[in-house]
Amino acid sequence: MGEYRKRLRKLQVELVALQRRAIAHDWKVLVIFEGRDASGKDGTIKRLTEHTSPRETRVVALPKPTQREATQWYFERYVPHLPAAQEFVCFNRSWYNRAGVERVMGFCTHDEYEEFMETVPVFEGMLIRSGIRLVKYYLDIDKDEQRKRLEARREDPLKQWKISPIDQSALAHWDAYSAARDAMFERTSTPESPWLVVDANDKKTARLNVIADLLHRLDPKHERAGADPAIVAPYGQGASR
Repeated sequence: MGEYRKRLRKLQVELVALQRRAIAHDWKVLVIFEGRDASGKDGTIKRLTEHTSPRETRVVALPKPTQREATQWYFERYVPHLPAAQEFVCFNRSWYNRAGVERVMGFCTHDEYEEFMETVPVFEGMLIRSGIRLVKYYLDIDKDEQRKRLEARREDPLKQWKISPIDQSALAHWDAYSAARDAMFERTSTPESPWLVVDANDKKTARLNVIADLLHRLDPKHERAGADPAIVAPYGQGASR
């Protein structure tokens, strides 16, 4: 067994033990994963959840809104997927679509964008005060790495489901996505709900560090050993690409 597999297994064992405590004490855990296209969100979530309890673990990856959902209060379609007591929920993209792809691609109006940016800290504060343990990760990669990963997707017949028109435009809109990301960090990273920025250029290193960081954030008594602050850091303490 290689060093990566050994470290991953150790962290996953610790995560299973943590989940047992979460179930015993009725924790409600919500972990949001955002990031560049091809930044490794799917792989990180897979390693995070592959040995957790399937009964208490859910991964939520919503498709684009239906016509009916487009007329609802923006957060409404996400609310049914929030965790109840004992549940561990991962959002593979979230309401932050509005701050990223919707903003860049013109899928929302300026007023809708501003309404979101002003109200999302309030909404998340309500969730936290209701007892939800909310953690937000943004996986970042550089432009060359994104280009290589997107090309690899197109060439791999097992990854065709990952290809979308939005992915195809990611490189062309690199600077716009960077500006949208920076605005999102600046306006929605709060002391009670900070953004945690992950250097995800190396997929395996990112996965190990996210799990190690999450263990500590869900239970501060847990040692943060193995979580490198050069890889995972709160917004403002690390570099954005």
